[in-house]
Amino acid sequence: MQLYPTRTAAHLAIAGVAVMGAGLIAREPAIVGWGGAILVAIALARGVTLVSVARIRAAGFEMLWGSSRRVLRSARGGAVEIEAEVRNRDTLAARYVKLRAIASSQLDVRIEPSRGEVSASGRLKVKVVVRTPRVGQHGLHGLALEVHGAPGLFEVPLTFANPYGIEVLPRPFMPYLTQPRGGRSHLLAASGKPGRVRGEGDDLRELREHQPGDPFRKIAWKASARRGTLLVREFEREERDVVWILVDAAVELWAGPLGRAPLDLMIDEASAIATRHLGRGDRVGLIILAPGPRVTIAPDHGPGHGQKIAHALTVGCGTYDADRSELDEMDVAARVLEHLRPLDARGLDDLRRGDLDRLAARAESMRPRAPFSAPAPLGRSQRERTLRRYLASYGIESPARSEADRRDPAVTVAESLTHIARTKPRASMVYVLAPPPADAQLGRLSEAVRRLSRRAVHVMWTLPDVEPGLAPPWEPPRPQESEADDERRSPTPADKAFQELAPIAAEAVLIRARVAQTRREAVLRKAGVRVVRLRPTTAAAPSPSPTVAAPHDGAPPPQT
Repeated sequence: MQLYPTRTAAHLAIAGVAVMGAGLIAREPAIVGWGGAILVAIALARGVTLVSVARIRAAGFEMLWGSSRRVLRSARGGAVEIEAEVRNRDTLAARYVKLRAIASSQLDVRIEPSRGEVSASGRLKVKVVVRTPRVGQHGLHGLALEVHGAPGLFEVPLTFANPYGIEVLPRPFMPYLTQPRGGRSHLLAASGKPGRVRGEGDDLRELREHQPGDPFRKIAWKASARRGTLLVREFEREERDVVWILVDAAVELWAGPLGRAPLDLMIDEASAIATRHLGRGDRVGLIILAPGPRVTIAPDHGPGHGQKIAHALTVGCGTYDADRSELDEMDVAARVLEHLRPLDARGLDDLRRGDLDRLAARAESMRPRAPFSAPAPLGRSQRERTLRRYLASYGIESPARSEADRRDPAVTVAESLTHIARTKPRASMVYVLAPPPADAQLGRLSEAVRRLSRRAVHVMWTLPDVEPGLAPPWEPPRPQESEADDERRSPTPADKAFQELAPIAAEAVLIRARVAQTRREAVLRKAGVRVVRLRPTTAAAPSPSPTVAAPHDGAPPPQT
């Protein structure tokens, strides 16, 4: 069991050492004894704290969520409320000085009340407010309670390992997926053009008998010979649009403040396009590039297909793969070890340090308890894939790689446009959300666009928006604060200098970005592409919504 001295205990220890030093210098045994008594009293207080906290743990000090559901959905930029309950089965009250959530850094979590007292044999209900600035599957791993044992000179962190999943969907998909689907809702079917009608097309509708006025080119000669009567092929054409959405999910597009990175806005824009066309009854397909085709969903329509697209945009742009993550195998193993220790019944005491094979096996055995069912990400070995899958299943984020993809995005976009031109059903609209191409790759892209234009396909290109990420507020990097320090750190001269220089640097970068964007937009228009400016989407209204875990002492919280 690990104990942390409070500020008062530290001051008393320093005073005791100082008094003893002064007594030794003055050669006064009484002063030396006085300082020694202070140190002995601190040691006794430490022992009393150990006994009192051990008694609380033995009696049963636990935390449970207010709902049996393990996964909660929210829209990006929204907020959800989860009710938790802390139970104290001891006959003595337990006072805590800090209650904080162990959660993914992609979530903004606040707990009310953050400090208080759990009465003897009582319960304390707390409200966990979670704000969701970024799409993905994120984990709320549990709560950490810092208890003050008698006489209050030491704190003991107790970790309640109780995984909970927060699935953050793109903003436009939340109202689309939650609208009614049965009963009278069929009266609100997608409005738009008729589905399939007779006419010139590529899909065979039926074989029928020849009628006066039918052109000879429609006669099915082989079928007519077999049946002994003249038959005509009847084709059908698709009136509703067939829409493709291409999203470039390069790792460098995650750069920027949480929720204001270019890829955050591009995912919202792709979701708005998808929900708009799905609501009209159009067939929508999706390709996520990173840098090659990462996710490909063929065009289709309906609510079930909308679920597929929403899930692909939620998890398809993640950075758990080895070629997209900043973490190597050892870094991943360290995070898995930190998160797995409170969940393991033996606290991983039987696991040797550096034994990654046994760690991967133990992580795989614990994965069924995870809130999410994630596929195995890419890795350099099966062991690394298993460890990365553990991170994805529990919503422990993996930071994006700082190095940009070496391949020009225009190459993969051109290849995807060529694939769309050859795919049936024939596309009618293509939306590309990607960085502008380099001049060297413009020829290949122009050829792909011309091929689509000859088929009457409209190509629209939306460039990433970097301006929200360069707008205030700017937060300077801060060192990790001590867990026992409740006071807000006062601004340092470095923070003040950062606040003075940040607007100047942001303005300079913004001017360069605008100039580059204007130049690249002109290049795209020459290639026959319609350039569309990114429009901010409105945030969906947050929908508030409300199992038992035993505490583990001394285990540091997972560094997610």
